[in-house]
Amino acid sequence: VQLQASGGGLVQAGGSLRLSCAASGSTVSNHAQGWFRQAPGEEREFVAAITWDGGSTNYADSVKGRFTISRDKVKRTLYLQMNSLKPEDTAVYYCAAKLGSVYISLQKTYNYWGQGTQVTVSS
Repeated sequence: VQLQASGGGLVQAGGSLRLSCAASGSTVSNHAQGWFRQAPGEEREFVAAITWDGGSTNYADSVKGRFTISRDKVKRTLYLQMNSLKPEDTAVYYCAAKLGSVYISLQKTYNYWGQGTQVTVSS
């Protein structure tokens, strides 16, 4: 499975961005998928995840109510809609995929990772 993240950029506080993560190679239709982020000088942290069937989602407390994760299985693409962005959301965002639908917020359980896409929120 290869994952390609895109959609990052520079946005003012209060603005919105939508990240995409396109999958290629083996199918990800039976994989849970997630978004993680890493700010400068910080460890990578969980942002949001979705089960393989889209029936369940999980969000970090810091993004609840502002970010929405979704997936289009036909297009094999994962999305992260980010609204009401804050300067503290500035980070490199990574998409990931894993088999199974348990512990979807734990990054150590993910098998496949895409390259990051930079999100910068100015104040």
